[in-house]
Amino acid sequence: MATTENRRASALDRSLRLFGDVRAGEGATALLMCLNVFLLLMAYYILKTAREPLVLLAGGAELKSYAAAAQALTLIGYVPLYGWLAQKLPRQKFLTAVILFFVGCIQLFYLGHRAGLPYLGFVFFVWVGIFSLTTIAQFWSYANEIYARPEGDRLFPLIAIGSTAGAPLGAAAAARMFGHGRSPFLMMEVAAAVLLVHLVLYRVVARRMAARADRPVAEPIKAGNGFALVLRSPYLRLVALLLVILNIVNTVGEYILGQAVVARADARQALDAAFDRQAFVGTFYGHYFLLTNLAAIVLQAFVVSRVVKRFGMRGALFALPLVALCAYGSAAFGAALGALLYLKVAENSTDYSLMNTAKQMIWLPTSREEKYKAKQAIDTFFVRTGDMLAAGAVFLGTHLVHRGVPGFARFNMIFVAVAIAVAALLVREHRRLTEPRADQAAAGRAA
Repeated sequence: MATTENRRASALDRSLRLFGDVRAGEGATALLMCLNVFLLLMAYYILKTAREPLVLLAGGAELKSYAAAAQALTLIGYVPLYGWLAQKLPRQKFLTAVILFFVGCIQLFYLGHRAGLPYLGFVFFVWVGIFSLTTIAQFWSYANEIYARPEGDRLFPLIAIGSTAGAPLGAAAAARMFGHGRSPFLMMEVAAAVLLVHLVLYRVVARRMAARADRPVAEPIKAGNGFALVLRSPYLRLVALLLVILNIVNTVGEYILGQAVVARADARQALDAAFDRQAFVGTFYGHYFLLTNLAAIVLQAFVVSRVVKRFGMRGALFALPLVALCAYGSAAFGAALGALLYLKVAENSTDYSLMNTAKQMIWLPTSREEKYKAKQAIDTFFVRTGDMLAAGAVFLGTHLVHRGVPGFARFNMIFVAVAIAVAALLVREHRRLTEPRADQAAAGRAA
């Protein structure tokens, strides 16, 4: 079978070069991967938008922050179980089992709603966080496995367009359903149907990759604990620390926005008793997610591959902290709901494009066990640990220090500065891992 180097580029390969460095024979599989993550993010944003009124109107923005902390506690037991299952099942059966598990959970939430179970919004919020972190990390673990590092560096910016495109479509669909008075539980069933199509595409990609003669047969995943893999690697410790810090910043920022949204809804209802707070909150967040992800699509499609090609990992990692520093520096001077909306759009669109691509490229030089187990530990537990720490900051700032929006913004600026320092260390460690051969060649020439 012809290799990528001596194949002739197809019309699809050439057309995709507008968005990334696509070589001959790579376009079809890369496009399928792009479509697959598109469907995954579409389903996630339908669920994410549906959860907002369920949790905000049950306990406000404060309860939302505490629910994020509950996710971190749940993941302490969940991550080892995920790793154990990953080493017991073949890859395709493992992917199938995980997706079908989450589809089954959606049916249980629907039945719980029909039975009138209490605290369902809180439990659903915790579940959506675990679902998104697990399935998105799993997709990129799979991508890191089927692509070698040089291919991943070139193709991941293209594949990630699917995530930035699926997110706004899911948010827009949810906002439209809210506008027509549809129940959040109906939206869950729509998301479940999309997830089943997502599962089918995994199998299509697997068959295509199995037909490639230049692809080695995947070895079984070795035994090992994801947490232990992270703790014994200096590189992965820096990855975990950076994501924890950035998640603290993002979660506190979401609290600031959620607090402002609920305050506006309460003020509107005080003036008009017939005002629908649930529809207002749901519509606001649908538009917020839509704007964020439309901006992210433009960045992902036309900026990310060029930034990565020009500046490498350094450019992708530093973009988000610098944008966040500007955003919260502006918020520290005081901002109304409209201004907060656009500040968060700027931060999150950079997160979902440049930073999201960087977070996946980070794993290209790691082992297969690290790709599945350590990545799952970092992308779930360590990320949600950032949420838990942010919940503690929200509690202290709300009940003891009584910080308003400017106070929380100044708090975030401190953590952004720390994130910039950690990113610098991570870039240095990444260079050490990815350029050993160049260093050896230079030493040979010197000798």
